[in-house]
Amino acid sequence: MQISENWLREWVNPPVDSDTLASQLTMAGLEVASLNVAAPALPGVVVAEVVAVETHPDADKLNVCQVKDGKDTFSVVCGASNVRAGLRVALARVGAELPGIKIKKAKLRGVESEGMICSATELQLAESSEGILELPGDAPIGTSIVEYLSLDDNIIDIDLTPNRGDCLSIAGVAREVSAINKVALTQNSVTPVDSSVDDSFEVELLAPEQCPRYVGRIIKGIDPQAQTPMWMREKLRRCGLRPISPVVDVTNFVMMELGQPMHGFDFDKLNGGIQVRLAEPAEKVALLDQSEVECREDTLLIADHAGGVALAGIMGGIDSSVQPDTRNIFLEAAHFTAIELAGKARGFGMHTDASHRFERGVDAQLPPIAMQRATGLLLEIVGGEAGPIIDAVATDYMPQTPKVELRYERLNRLLGIEVAPEEVTDILQRLNMQLAEGAGDWQVTPPSYRFDINIEADLVEEVGRLIGYNNIPGKREASHIQMDSFSEQHVSVNQVRDILVERGYFEAVTYSFVSPELQELLDPDQPVLPLANPISADMSVMRTRLLPGLIQALQHNLNRQQSRVRLFETGLCFIPDGKNLVQTPHIAGVITGSRIDDGLYSAGEGVDFFDIKGDLESVLRLADESEFGFSRSGNLILHPGQGADLVFRGETIGFAGALHPSLLKKLDINQSVFVFE
Repeated sequence: MQISENWLREWVNPPVDSDTLASQLTMAGLEVASLNVAAPALPGVVVAEVVAVETHPDADKLNVCQVKDGKDTFSVVCGASNVRAGLRVALARVGAELPGIKIKKAKLRGVESEGMICSATELQLAESSEGILELPGDAPIGTSIVEYLSLDDNIIDIDLTPNRGDCLSIAGVAREVSAINKVALTQNSVTPVDSSVDDSFEVELLAPEQCPRYVGRIIKGIDPQAQTPMWMREKLRRCGLRPISPVVDVTNFVMMELGQPMHGFDFDKLNGGIQVRLAEPAEKVALLDQSEVECREDTLLIADHAGGVALAGIMGGIDSSVQPDTRNIFLEAAHFTAIELAGKARGFGMHTDASHRFERGVDAQLPPIAMQRATGLLLEIVGGEAGPIIDAVATDYMPQTPKVELRYERLNRLLGIEVAPEEVTDILQRLNMQLAEGAGDWQVTPPSYRFDINIEADLVEEVGRLIGYNNIPGKREASHIQMDSFSEQHVSVNQVRDILVERGYFEAVTYSFVSPELQELLDPDQPVLPLANPISADMSVMRTRLLPGLIQALQHNLNRQQSRVRLFETGLCFIPDGKNLVQTPHIAGVITGSRIDDGLYSAGEGVDFFDIKGDLESVLRLADESEFGFSRSGNLILHPGQGADLVFRGETIGFAGALHPSLLKKLDINQSVFVFE
């Protein structure tokens, strides 16, 4: 999930810089994968107004525009079809710098152009755009475009674990930042919007186990010509969402801000009331992406009296969608049971922002709050009159928040340090937990959005991560250890791991599903087992070797300027044998780069065949080394003169050597790589 740092700081603004903020989130369990600028610097690009437009004397598709920046007026040749007098635009004056371009005076078909009127694509504010960027009529002329659009911003890309669905929003991340820094939220409430018309709609919860709450609201008389304001479009863009239309943009905005997926229907296209029900056998629904799906009997639908109008929690239907001429809309914000919705989108080959959130759990108390927020934004942007909020609730099926006991002695024992009781109380309260203190313990009720807190260990984890695991000192236990004797013939995998770690390797754990192309490159003679329902095309076959995953991990490190890499992995490989599938335990390793860590004595010496062979021999010493031997290898993935097969009692059981240069070229690796398996 990517979010705008500026938007986050509108909610909570701790006195730390961007890098420190990213580090805090990572150490608290919200791993920041990247921190990138939202837009280039764009020096010399300002807000300007087109005051006159004339057709170019020698080119029908070009216009000569007079553009003023508040001080001077410039003659600019422009080919955009949407340029017109009175329009506020982004003007790159002579000397301005755009990505890959420095603006100079130039003659276009004999007419001198003193700058360039920019499109969103040229400013790197969009991947594609039609025509020049149109700014609002009140945009202040002469202001830097970076200042006007608040482009001095960072995009924070967060890799969230599945249990932290509560952080799939600005509000969710802001709560974490607030708790970490002991800084209050600056936005923590939504202004209610009273109804101005009495229009309502019947809602029936016919599948309360799957949908115990459904909130709806009619808004009548919206302006179909209204446009999404620039500030909202920019916030959506920085969160990776493409602006579409005011109604869709508002629902996406509320989803990113509060974490509640929403949907807007064309009210005039709905037949009777709303029914939340399971699908009839073979019932079909036409969706927004122009596809038609055939539902299963466990598929939850949003339906009217004529049939399904949306796949609940996944995607809306095309027949009831909001169109450019829509005047009346019906807004939806529902709570779907996470376990009931899990996997349903993948069953149809889909993955949407809504399904991603509902599968992880969305706060059951959030729908009416999100409805008020969306209503306020819509009335501000497209106008109209709002009806009363319809809140259908099946109380018996609403999620219940557990009470969890946290014992002080248990907390200290698991963390390995003694935490003051006052600090524990403070941390839990910062995380919005409700507390009832007893003798040496706490009775804790987590907030309704924390589905991941159910047992005592969950609370210990919360205390630990708010203290900061990096602030918990390591402690070596004093004990006498009696080593068990073992036969050389029964060497444990842990012993093998220890040997390789001692030799500078890092253990990798990769997916058992790999790319068929990479599998073909690294094990060309072995047939593969395709998956019936793969996660993606790059993970569509079962691995027959460990090397494909290790090579991908190697590429990942090399692409991040880690030129010295030493990785190993142990795991099962899957070999088709007729109608059977043989699961074989493998161990594999890969090394590249310098022989030792870069430093005073490394002298740039790279690893070679004898390094990988020596590493493998160290592992073999755990058993009867005399039973193993090496022979010249004919393995096609190895360099012809730098490869060997590992032989055990006359049977080839593995190989070691340098990857073939032609294979390295196909893998786009520009240095020698040595492997064993």
